[in-house]
Amino acid sequence: MVLSASYEARRHGVKSAMPAQAAARLAPEATWLPPDFPKYERTASEVRTLLSRFSPEVIPLSIDEAAVVLGAVPSSEARRVAEEIQRHLRTELNLPASLGVATSRIVAKIATDRAKPGGIILVEPTDVVAFLAPLPVRAIPGVGPKTEVLLESIGVRTIGELARYRSRDLERVLGSFARDLISLARGAPHESREVESGPRIRSTDRTFERDATSWEEIAPALSSMAEQLGTSLGKEGYRYGAVGVAYRWGDFSRSQRGRVLRAAAEGPGPVRDAAVRLGRELWERATASGARSVRTVSVRTERLLPRSQRQASLDDFERAGAVN
Repeated sequence: MVLSASYEARRHGVKSAMPAQAAARLAPEATWLPPDFPKYERTASEVRTLLSRFSPEVIPLSIDEAAVVLGAVPSSEARRVAEEIQRHLRTELNLPASLGVATSRIVAKIATDRAKPGGIILVEPTDVVAFLAPLPVRAIPGVGPKTEVLLESIGVRTIGELARYRSRDLERVLGSFARDLISLARGAPHESREVESGPRIRSTDRTFERDATSWEEIAPALSSMAEQLGTSLGKEGYRYGAVGVAYRWGDFSRSQRGRVLRAAAEGPGPVRDAAVRLGRELWERATASGARSVRTVSVRTERLLPRSQRQASLDDFERAGAVN
């Protein structure tokens, strides 16, 4: 699978998550680079450290995206900070960045997407509705192909058209999600406490150079990925309450399995143990009726919570000895 495509490759029709064979047909002269997940994690940590110079509240959204909360500052100051962030990322880490600035994170996210490649878009509070109105509904995070088709079936193609609908009419098509969409389209997006407190899910995946055909090939990959994920979350001060594993099979179908932990955990150990156990269960169930091959494996953590204090483990008591 294509994990990411340069803008040059995108001009040929190559997109993220596209099968590698299809991408190679579209761009036969493209240069392919193997993934380096440890490097991505290190770079993401360096970026978040740099961002923390500009605000004590940096919210990681994914491995390559974060929100920086500035508080109540004039638009001119917000733009100046965005320009400084962009400049420091380029000079210190040699990384290009696109930035969106707005009074809500979802509008800032949409603005960031429109600012690519390498631009800055600032949306004034009074301009939110006008900025959103001409954009396609797919520009809204959470609106995927299926939702887009449902909206098109009732004549809604842009965010501006969405704003003219009454909630109860749209709820017949989209359920409770309709209220959030209409609020956003009218310039008053809802952002829940859970979203404001930080990321809800963090995941990582790995595509094998050749499809894996045995559990012995898959297990080390799952273990390594899960350890890196748990270590990264620990450094950022997060605990997790659920773990999941997913396989993209050789025929591009997908299977997944998840489990809620008995208590919030931290560090690499619990996520590694859970991921390997879930991965084995998923593999044994899928291969019970015949041979399968795995193209991509994914590990995810969910129910992330800021760590208020370190959890004790039995290992700690063994090292410390008994104290009465």
